[in-house]
Amino acid sequence: MPLFCFPFGLITSTIRMASQLCRIMRPDDANIAGNVHGGTILKMIEEAGAIISTRHCNSQKGETCVAALARVERTDFLSPMCIGEVAHVSAEITYTSKHSVEVQVTVMSENILTGARRVTNKAALWYVPLSLKNVDKVLEVPPLVYTRKEQEEEGRKRYEAQKLERMETKWKNGDIMQPSINPDRQTKEPYTVSYSQSTLIHLVGPSDCTLHGFVHGGVTMKLMDEVAGIVAARHCKTNIVTASVDAINFHDKIRKGCVITISGRMTFTSNKSMEIEVLVDADPVALHSQERYRAASAFVTYVSLSKEGKTLPVPQLLVETEEEKKRFEEGKGRYLQMKAKRQAQIDAVPQK
Repeated sequence: MPLFCFPFGLITSTIRMASQLCRIMRPDDANIAGNVHGGTILKMIEEAGAIISTRHCNSQKGETCVAALARVERTDFLSPMCIGEVAHVSAEITYTSKHSVEVQVTVMSENILTGARRVTNKAALWYVPLSLKNVDKVLEVPPLVYTRKEQEEEGRKRYEAQKLERMETKWKNGDIMQPSINPDRQTKEPYTVSYSQSTLIHLVGPSDCTLHGFVHGGVTMKLMDEVAGIVAARHCKTNIVTASVDAINFHDKIRKGCVITISGRMTFTSNKSMEIEVLVDADPVALHSQERYRAASAFVTYVSLSKEGKTLPVPQLLVETEEEKKRFEEGKGRYLQMKAKRQAQIDAVPQK
């Protein structure tokens, strides 16, 4: 069934800048069970964010630029999207600092046969404007005009919080994920870290890149979700879907022609969820003067689903080394912290 809609719409004012895009979900967007890949949704979210932030950063006279993704805050997948449904992605700029833009994105799924809609995702992304003349030059962002003083103050708090978290992540970012020595999984014990650990190697081509010749953040996130999904599927051997993505930090740009290695390993399991750590390393093979470097990192949570779409128990992870035990406890801490946060949000809702 053909779908006719404007792929990109823009509403602007001195107070509010927003954009929308939509498209129908095709079979190549989904897994074998018909659930749309989390990476596909993340890529659309990033596209909407990149469009609106680039437009805003070029809204005043001055040096032209392209907005580059620096960070994605924790994103929860509230409801699975399926083949044949239409994804509506709405993006709005909610805060600007001197050198960065915060974009809030909402994703809705539409059943075009019934017209029913539901919210599937909400995300917050941070962009920085890079000069088209000099990719290493970060330009100043045109200030946003707020309707209320509180909006600016709340945005500044979010900005300071993400800035601190980015610094903490950089300090912890020396970890190396060693490839599995023996690729034969028949000789490994199931449910261990080494059994499900997976790696994807990708050569960055022109179609992956921005006008600068650097990889789109959405392309990187899609590859990260793909690797994490393989790890989750190998661990539980069922249909799996992305439940959430913790903050993704983009530590450095990835240039066209680089070979990127995306590695994923299981870090923690609860009764019904799995946490996978994903690391992205870039190897600029054409530039002999530059060494391999860490480009991005994140934790992705998956759940296992039955054929009826109901959550299934997850096989518990068997940790073998001290490092694996340490990562398991850290993952457990993140899980309990998020569980407590959700409960607090529920308790804050007035009872009828």
